[in-house]
Amino acid sequence: MPVESLALATLAAALGSAINAIAGGGTLVTFPAIVALGVPPLVANATNTVSLWPGALGSVWGYREALTGSRPWVIRFTLPSVVGGVVGGWLLLRTGEDRFARIVPYLVLAATLLFMARGVLLRWLRGHAPAATDGPTTVFVLAQFAVAVYGGYFGAGIGILMLAVLGLMGLSHIHQMNGLKNWGGLCINFVAAIVFALSGVVLWPLALAMAVGSVAGGYAGARMAQRVSQAAVRRAVVVIGLAAFLFLLTRPLEPAVCRRRGPTAVECRRAATPGPA
Repeated sequence: MPVESLALATLAAALGSAINAIAGGGTLVTFPAIVALGVPPLVANATNTVSLWPGALGSVWGYREALTGSRPWVIRFTLPSVVGGVVGGWLLLRTGEDRFARIVPYLVLAATLLFMARGVLLRWLRGHAPAATDGPTTVFVLAQFAVAVYGGYFGAGIGILMLAVLGLMGLSHIHQMNGLKNWGGLCINFVAAIVFALSGVVLWPLALAMAVGSVAGGYAGARMAQRVSQAAVRRAVVVIGLAAFLFLLTRPLEPAVCRRRGPTAVECRRAATPGPA
């Protein structure tokens, strides 16, 4: 890819990771940015998942102390997250590039609306949550599996969904909930990234450049989190998400021609539009 594109993608990843550290919703920044560089949406989604995984690893490490005493939850969180992430990644690959390009604007819109409703949803859960159980129930495992399938398929908004599931299970300690959420997200993104990498739908130069930006942005965001207004950041994410929806909805949908370039590489080009006979 051109150096300019790699530089812009790195900046987008840094911004998205910083936003994740401050208020969440960074995928609504990074994914449209990759598409705007001319990358087909399915490849952009796979590359985005791979590139932001290092930031998720850092988040789990940062919340390790909050998970003390949560071993039953961590264990029961892992299996549905791993299996669901694999299923979601497989479903994405089965969807096909052109069909996914038609679906993705509405996925971005749904994630933006979910992000907008985050505060109301969490306040409602705090007022209506049942008594906490000693460990995850079967209902929790099934709910987390459904969230993980969506996370492996697209991913924007899974943190909010996992917090909602944990709240419905009676958990109320926000640091413990964030730690479990980050662990679930790490498992989902890790297995989905493996599925995408083995399927050859990841643009590795772009993914590696964004990974560097993700680490730097996550560190900067953590340092700024106490000095930046979360409300202002959330409003900016909503504006970006709605703008991304309109961009993806109105962009020309030319057929994508993707071909393998080795066992773990892919090359995608837009097919030439046939001229008049």
